[in-house]
Amino acid sequence: MSFSITLPDGSKKDFDSSITVGKLASSIATSLGKAAVAGKVNGQLRPLDYVLDNDAEVAILTDKDEEALDVLRASAAFVFEAVAKKLYPDLHFGEHVADEGGFFVDTDKDDQIKVGELPRLEKAMQKAVKSGEKIEFVQVAKSELEEQFKDDPYKSELLKKIDSEMVDAYRLGDFIDFGFEALLPNTGKIKHFKLLSVAGAYWLGKSSNPMLQRIFGTAFFKQAALDEDLKRRAEIKERDHRTIGRDLDLFFVDPKVGAGLPYWMLKGATIRRVVERYIIDREVGDGYKHVYTPVLMNLDAYKTSGHWAHYRDDMFPPMDMGDGEMLELRPMNCPSHIQIYKHHIRSYRDLPLRVAELGMMHRYEKSGALSGLQRVREMTLNDGHTFVELDQVQSEFAKILKLIMDVYRDFDITDYYFRLSYRDPKNTDKYFANDEMWERSQKMLKGAMDDLGLDYVEAEGEAAFYGPKLDIQTKTALGNDETMSTIQLDFMLPERFGLTYVGKDGEEHRPVMVHRGIVGTMERFIAYLTEIYKGAFPTWLAPVQAEIIPVNNEAHGEYAEKVRQELAKRGFRVEVDDRNEKMGYKIRESQTQKVPYTLVLGDNEMNNGSVNVRRYGTDEEISKSLDDFINEIDADVKSYSREN
Repeated sequence: MSFSITLPDGSKKDFDSSITVGKLASSIATSLGKAAVAGKVNGQLRPLDYVLDNDAEVAILTDKDEEALDVLRASAAFVFEAVAKKLYPDLHFGEHVADEGGFFVDTDKDDQIKVGELPRLEKAMQKAVKSGEKIEFVQVAKSELEEQFKDDPYKSELLKKIDSEMVDAYRLGDFIDFGFEALLPNTGKIKHFKLLSVAGAYWLGKSSNPMLQRIFGTAFFKQAALDEDLKRRAEIKERDHRTIGRDLDLFFVDPKVGAGLPYWMLKGATIRRVVERYIIDREVGDGYKHVYTPVLMNLDAYKTSGHWAHYRDDMFPPMDMGDGEMLELRPMNCPSHIQIYKHHIRSYRDLPLRVAELGMMHRYEKSGALSGLQRVREMTLNDGHTFVELDQVQSEFAKILKLIMDVYRDFDITDYYFRLSYRDPKNTDKYFANDEMWERSQKMLKGAMDDLGLDYVEAEGEAAFYGPKLDIQTKTALGNDETMSTIQLDFMLPERFGLTYVGKDGEEHRPVMVHRGIVGTMERFIAYLTEIYKGAFPTWLAPVQAEIIPVNNEAHGEYAEKVRQELAKRGFRVEVDDRNEKMGYKIRESQTQKVPYTLVLGDNEMNNGSVNVRRYGTDEEISKSLDDFINEIDADVKSYSREN
């Protein structure tokens, strides 16, 4: 037997007999052998005791390599399984995943694991880590594993998906499991880990399957890295719009009445209404004609547009009306706005024709993907479509981009960049097949950005199926990269729907369609704002802008109501807290609810026609006349709460 191992630098090592990945590492350098975590054999992660006996390309991973972290976390997940099975012999296991977010293991038993049991499990893991017991890579007959897991319905189902007679598995003492690419050679290398949380998860992500208990955890090679990650997770938890939405009573989602279908409570609805009115006023001022179109449309329209062919899996099933008509909950608004355009004969004098709508759409998101307001099944898109002549494309593009930048300024959105999203010419399934159209539109989009002198990145494969687009990518408060706004050029839909206008020459011509979204969907945008502001919305957006607290309801209640009326008639959102509670409690409650202004009214204020003002986040109290306060809050709102 002779074979060659090719290393990442291109050098080769020849061997006459088999060798493990770990011994290969030691043969390269003693220090590498000690630092080795796992190997990558022909692009696949393998443990250190994996046997090499054929030509292969091999890279040795140490804790300096990014993929080594996945190996560490998978090993922690495996050790968790082993100790959990020992503590709960009737426990069944579903899927397990280790990635950049940490790891999770799906579990099931009659009395599901609760979050209060995690410290006990973590202590058992620490004991296993201290023992430094060997984690052994073994190949086991599939039939043997089927016998071992015959009472575990989830493992049995996973085994059915494996074609080979021998299965790669790992053993720790008398515990064995499969489905891991590579694990560490012993438990002693898993030193810095933490079990984080518990959540429900449907088996294989299907709502028709049993609900399992998903245990989340993470692991790092260094304690400092774990501490930093836990600090980051605490910040994420503090900013999570779902938590804030519950604490401030903004919205709720109840799977019992419809998963992924948010109910907007009074305060959340107020924030949304302010945003919607702002957007509509901005767009109307910019020349858009706002319309209302139905959420239902004949399925044939989506077949013509191409949505049925490209997005069928993300659309709800069509509704058979019984007379041959098939209606579909719309996944996009563009075919609806096309009908607005087609309803009249259009002339070049009508162009650009700007149509906008806060259009409700529906997407069939899988249950496992739903998340608060960010991933929902019903959403309202700040949508707009402009129909232009060819020579109007670049000027309209610049106009839309200016509108987006003005909106960003008012919402204080500063962390973003521009991405030109092109098609992947090799992906003929996803993208409309017309090379000339794609080359023309991509060149036009790039030219518009170059003319404006703006920096951008280019991304192949991120275009819409009908045309290239400019995506404006923002950083969320949790550090995720997300598309906030988009401008898309479309030559395809005008062709498919036969759109025309009469030109100066009296002949029919084809318009270009420009799709654009300023702030995306109301749901995702308000989730974004909630996390960015940490629930402390600027005064112009806050659902309650001022909370009035009378020191004594009987003595000062009438004056409190007078102040409320004075503020309310000027359009400010104000409430009086006249509950029979101590004043200190009511002030703390106002701060907890993150109300921008708390006004305390006692004898001095009533006698002097003044208010005692406390801004959110401060302990400072300032007494001022009611007129001065009205001027202050008015300036705060009109400036979009920007510092002057």
